[in-house]
Amino acid sequence: MLGAYADRHGRRAGLLLTLSLMSVGILSIACVPGYATIGLMAPLLVLSGRLLQGFSAGMELGGVSVYLSEIATPGHKGFYVSWQSASQQVAVMFAALVGVTLGSALSPEQMRAWGWRVPLLLGCVIIPVLFALRRALPETDQFLARKHRPGTSEILRSLVANWKIVLIGTAMVTMTTVSFYMITAYTPTFGNSVLHLASADSLLVTLCVGASNLFWLPVMGALSDRIGRRPLLLTFTELMLVTVYPIMLWLTEAPSFSRLLATQLWLSFIYGSYNGAMVVLLTEIMPATVRTSGFALAYSLATALFGGFTPAICTWLIHATGNRAVPGLWLSFAAALGLVATLLARPRDDALEAAAP
Repeated sequence: MLGAYADRHGRRAGLLLTLSLMSVGILSIACVPGYATIGLMAPLLVLSGRLLQGFSAGMELGGVSVYLSEIATPGHKGFYVSWQSASQQVAVMFAALVGVTLGSALSPEQMRAWGWRVPLLLGCVIIPVLFALRRALPETDQFLARKHRPGTSEILRSLVANWKIVLIGTAMVTMTTVSFYMITAYTPTFGNSVLHLASADSLLVTLCVGASNLFWLPVMGALSDRIGRRPLLLTFTELMLVTVYPIMLWLTEAPSFSRLLATQLWLSFIYGSYNGAMVVLLTEIMPATVRTSGFALAYSLATALFGGFTPAICTWLIHATGNRAVPGLWLSFAAALGLVATLLARPRDDALEAAAP
């Protein structure tokens, strides 16, 4: 829905709308009174805020990626677009630092009473800065050059007509979302509950993974500009298929901080190398008239169906099989989808012309 808005009204307008919705969502959670004060309205407001955040995030990635792809200088589209994913790693690192700091400074009672609000309030601080930055953004030349601005119904019909491209994009993104949730969101749970390592160790690993991702994403995005997207995607999906389960077995045989760090950094290298090329290819396979909505739909489907459920699926698989290395098989499945999708993906001629030096 929000992707259709950006395809009709402009990339800049779409980015401002998603930021507005995200701001309302985060503020409603950070400032909601407790159940003792307003009763059932408290959890309902938290739930509404989370749903609003999710609604906004559904287009945020696509909106930023498409904007970067359309303002990129010729021959540098991969490098530009990779900074969408790279910037998320700053958030991962910051979140890990906040978690370590709060965990060491506050008691469990203080965390339950008010400490959980601190990360949300810190997020609120940056909202005015982001509004100022986005209001100053120029609209992209590619969007301004389009004489026809499709309506919502026309965009939806186009998405249905291009369902094969959306499915290919969803399969491509599955490798990214499963890897990302595995090495960031699931690491603290896996380290604590499965490997029985200290919470601080797991959060430190998450911090290191964020730094690793921040390095590899733009490096590989730039490399994809030189050698092409497909060679990188094929190489790293195959590398994931071959190495992920053996390295998970190695980790679970003798769990330790050093082994967890080495495993996660290796997976970070594969994730960053694949995603640095994948995100820009996703913008290149979508028709220009539905570029944002097509990207957002593919990314949201992959996150909703596969990536977002990765922690829950991995937990269930471990309990069902008794095999602590079984999350590696879930990653292998995602890599197989990415490999097949890469073989099927075909960039559109208009995207290739825009990227040519």
